[in-house]
This record gives sequence, C-alpha cells and structure tokens, in this order.
Amino acid sequence: MFPKEYSVEGKVAIVTGAGRGIGKAIALTLAEAGADITVVARTVNQIEQTAEEIHKLGRKALAIPTDVTQEGQIKEAVEQTVSQFGKIDILVNNAGVFFARPIVYLPGVKLPNYEMARENWEKQQTPEDWHLAIDTNLTSAVLFAQAVGPHMMRQKKGKIINTSSVAAEIGIPYYTAYCVSKAGLSMFTKCLAAEWMPFNICVNAVGPGDTMTEEAIPFLDDPTAMKMILDSIPAGRFAEPREIALLVLYLASEASDHMTGQTIYIDGGVLARGRGVG
Repeated sequence: MFPKEYSVEGKVAIVTGAGRGIGKAIALTLAEAGADITVVARTVNQIEQTAEEIHKLGRKALAIPTDVTQEGQIKEAVEQTVSQFGKIDILVNNAGVFFARPIVYLPGVKLPNYEMARENWEKQQTPEDWHLAIDTNLTSAVLFAQAVGPHMMRQKKGKIINTSSVAAEIGIPYYTAYCVSKAGLSMFTKCLAAEWMPFNICVNAVGPGDTMTEEAIPFLDDPTAMKMILDSIPAGRFAEPREIALLVLYLASEASDHMTGQTIYIDGGVLARGRGVG
C-alpha cells in the first residue's frame, strides 16, 4: 500500500522551468501523486505540452508563460494560480541557466580542460553573463518566495523546494556564475527556512549532479568530455530526471514535515568522493 504521507492529493503546486528536463519531470511526478500544477517557463509550446500531459494524468494544469527574471510576471503567475485554484501549497523553484565562461580570457593561451567550456572558452565572462545566472538561478527564487509567501503564511502551511546543484559545493572551472548562484540558492534555502518555520512552511533544496536532460545532449557526442564527466561520478552514469523528481515529491509531501533548511544532494556519489563536475 502506498503510504498516505507521500501523497499530494488535492495540493496545488507551481513549478518553474517546467517545460522540459528536470522541471517537467517534477511537474508530472507531482501530478501523478495527486497535485494540480501551474507550469511556468518562457517557451509557450513546451509548457503547453507539459500541461497536456498533466491533464492526461487526470489532474488540472495551468500553463503560464513567464520570464522568471521579471518580478511583475512572477506576481502575475502567482495571482493567476490563486485565481484558478484558490491556493498554493507547493512552490518548486527549478528554472535555471547553465553556461561556461572563463573569468579572464587571454588570446593565444589555451585554457586547460577547455572541452568542458566548449564553444564559449574564447569569451570571458561579462557582467551581463553574471547577472543572467544570478537573476535566473537565485533572484527568481527569492521573488517567487515573496509572491507566494503571504498565501502560505495565511494558511499556515506550505512547501518550497529549490533546485540547487552539486555545483554549490564544488568549484568548477569556467562555471563561476553558475556555482555562485547555486551556492547562494542553498544558503537562501537555510535562511528562508529559519524565517518561515513559525508559519509551518518547510523550505528545502535538492542538489542534482549531472542529469540526463537536454543540456547533456552536446556532451554525449563528445567522447573526451563524456569520459571526463563519467570518471567524476562514482555511480558511473547520469541521473534521470525522474529520480530528481521523486526526491522533490518527498520534500513536497507530509512525509518531510520535520525537515527544513536542507539541501539534499542526489549526485551518484560525486560529493562523497569530494570531486566532480555537474
């Protein structure tokens, strides 16, 4: 028998970055477990496809095109969710960007392990790159939390799950902005958990390692890069999005009611061994 504590039957969730990859897997898994979902991303056809698949699971879905770096659009997505479903029980801040830029590029100097930086290894990080990573991966989570917070506080219950990364713990060459944004997201998780625990709102994060999403596809055709990645993962494989989504389901359910302020890593043993990429 399925333990009732793992059910999210009758709950309402917002999942950002839900058009593909981990975000889509999270949205579908929460729907499978009984939740109605607002799916948020910039690409309309992708979130509409996710919403259609949620409907096929017998749950309600609302697809709202949203740029998560824009506060006004975030507030509108939250208000539309409340108008449609009457409440918000779960927020999954999953939207993110991932790219490589060296901090400094010197013409004529070949960067080590440039395969991991791929086509961008001859373009040093710009202020625009930095702000894109911080605004998308970190600030968006803060703004969504501020938008849903009053609703969760009034009902004195809620679950917020942020998608961090093993990159929050590992300094990865050329991915400085990404690593810093994810480390900040893990600390934001701790701070918000401490601030909102009196309202019975649990705030946690998942920290995936390398996961078989669309972003992994270019590496599949590069034997050198693939060997570098797989050699860093004790499990010897990428995670599947469904595996990440099942951890999110636990954090969104009543089974995790005594857990808050944690980042739980699901990385095939990368951090256990103390080195890696992801």
